[in-house]
Amino acid sequence: MSLSVIATPIGNLGDISYRSVEILKAADLIIGEERKVVSKLIKHLSLGRKEIELLNEHSDQEDLDFLLNECRIKTIALVSDCGTPGFCDPGALLVKACRKAGIKIDILPGASSLMSFLSGCGERLDQFFFRGFIPAKNELRLIELQKLKKINEPIILMDTPYRLTKTLEDLCAHFPSKKIIIATDLTKEAEVFAQGSPKQLLSQFKGQKLEFILAIL
Repeated sequence: MSLSVIATPIGNLGDISYRSVEILKAADLIIGEERKVVSKLIKHLSLGRKEIELLNEHSDQEDLDFLLNECRIKTIALVSDCGTPGFCDPGALLVKACRKAGIKIDILPGASSLMSFLSGCGERLDQFFFRGFIPAKNELRLIELQKLKKINEPIILMDTPYRLTKTLEDLCAHFPSKKIIIATDLTKEAEVFAQGSPKQLLSQFKGQKLEFILAIL
């Protein structure tokens, strides 16, 4: 019947839109990346019992075909663990399949770590290179970092919380003289914006596991 692509809060659960709540209430099925995260959102919004299916990095073509068929017969809401589905997550695969199948798609904009970072970093970045998540494996990571060194505009990177220290160590090795602006735990009470050299920020954040996004200037 339809697929609603719904942006969910990146930290503060109060940031979800009124229209998103109404669509989630009406949905026959909610598709998310992790059951625990979706269940937490459902409980916070007092949505009652909801059918949940998953679409994540472990999903295969059979899973995608099943979800596509569900979109043909049910009112579906697609969410990500946080932020906007389809942006650096597997939701794009389902959206693509639905568009190809002629299934109605509604986009409900909202929280975005990238937009929140750009709003709060204090730099006017009219143009930048968004790289997002660089590879986790050392050999591929090194190749990507070498490519990024050739780019002559601000670069935006993000990664999982447990690779915060690793990312800053990589910046020390490959961008030692660059100015870095980093934001951690955006929209939460513990939100921090910090700037400095890679070495200075490594000293500040080493060993911590925090949601983060940063710019190399």
